Amino acid sequence: MAGICSFSGYVPRYRLNRKVVYQAMGWMNPGNIAHAKGEKAVANFDEDSITMAVAAGLSALTGTDRSKVEGVYLASTTMPYKERLNAGIVSAALGLKDDIRAADFSGGLKAGTTALLAALEGVEAKRLNKVVVTASDCRLGKPASPQELIFGDSAAALVVGDEDVMAEFKGSYSVTHDFVDHYRGQSNKYDRQWEDRWIRDLGFGQFVPEVINGLLNKYGLKIADFAKVIYDCHYPAARRTLNKVIGIAPETDQHNLQTEIGQSGAAQSLVMLASALEEAKPGDKLLVVSFGSGCDALYFEVTENIQKTTKNNGISGSLANKVDLDNYTKYLVWRGILPGEEGLLAEEDVWTRWSALWRSRKMVMGLWGAKCKKCGTVQIPPQTVCVNQECGAVGETEDYIFSDKVGHIESFTGDMLTATLNPPAIYGQVKFEGGGKMMFDFTDCELDALATGMAVSMSFRRKYYDEKRDISGYFWKAVPLKEVP
Repeated sequence: MAGICSFSGYVPRYRLNRKVVYQAMGWMNPGNIAHAKGEKAVANFDEDSITMAVAAGLSALTGTDRSKVEGVYLASTTMPYKERLNAGIVSAALGLKDDIRAADFSGGLKAGTTALLAALEGVEAKRLNKVVVTASDCRLGKPASPQELIFGDSAAALVVGDEDVMAEFKGSYSVTHDFVDHYRGQSNKYDRQWEDRWIRDLGFGQFVPEVINGLLNKYGLKIADFAKVIYDCHYPAARRTLNKVIGIAPETDQHNLQTEIGQSGAAQSLVMLASALEEAKPGDKLLVVSFGSGCDALYFEVTENIQKTTKNNGISGSLANKVDLDNYTKYLVWRGILPGEEGLLAEEDVWTRWSALWRSRKMVMGLWGAKCKKCGTVQIPPQTVCVNQECGAVGETEDYIFSDKVGHIESFTGDMLTATLNPPAIYGQVKFEGGGKMMFDFTDCELDALATGMAVSMSFRRKYYDEKRDISGYFWKAVPLKEVP
């Protein structure tokens, strides 16, 4: 049987109180007070849809044999590249093999469930063994727009297979409509939407019941058969109306995390699904509905394997690991909405040398080092000569991955001269448990909270952004483990 074998999610560390945003921009659109409740998750200056997908994917792969993964799908409407396989970057960062299928899913907000359906059908057809499905979005609303307050950043990842299935896939039903609610052209930075009443009444009000009733009729089910109904609708009044029309009981309606995260675009339904699976019990039936240019509805039944879930950070852990971003201006600079002066060093022309990246791709993208097959010494960056002076073997190394290893801070410094959107730049030496030492940037931390000997984990982040050529470059950074519950 095909289904979900593992799951996780990722919510960025920083949260921006919506009242802080309203205090800054409410003068321009007073009606936004209706959206100024709770907080929105904000990606750090070095995060984007790719890095968040990697974070969720690494968490979902905890305890999974990566050599059995045969596919990586990324769903997002905010991918950094239009002509470079974004899922290929995710696959490399996850440390997966080269003979793998990778694909990007985009173009609509139900891209997450479309990617999940493609993976499930590939496994059902015995064409693929295991597929990692990731969904991630960092959508931007123009300052003073409702979208600025409504949107939030997050990601989810599901490992799909036919062994040790935790949630068995039972069926689906889809409808497709060229219904233009949110739209963003080829060169637009900000999301645009049509009238709210149009979206509420004709969009959610018609398409969600249509797809749910279609699935119920197709499989001879009643809405009361489901322990949780997971669907995206951030309009509170419209959601209450839909629940009455469809017959969704309050205890069955899965919380949409609007006041904790915000509307997460293509990731929304899968983030809610990952959250629901954290509390699911064997025998629970789950109905997952996405919305955007139509709807997808997917039907799962939770198995006994849910009790064997490998502990990972997940949605609940990410929600607990938060720090207030009380400076709205910092958010504007991080998202490139407001220009910020980084100093003369920022004027240096940053070239991406693709041939050099290709030669070092495993180390740069996947944080692979080397292990000596004779003496067991590990080293990073990888070399052909063993660094152990008592060994010195030549050409006797094998690949060794560091991305999942715990390290400890050997030294660190804060640099106010280095160009960064979050000064001071913090970097130093990290020594890994089991061997290997290298210089890394530190992120998701404050300088005065660091100390030598502190444990750190590795996080895939955006190392730089070449604005002239519109290139995002990636590498790994160190995150203090004390910042992660």
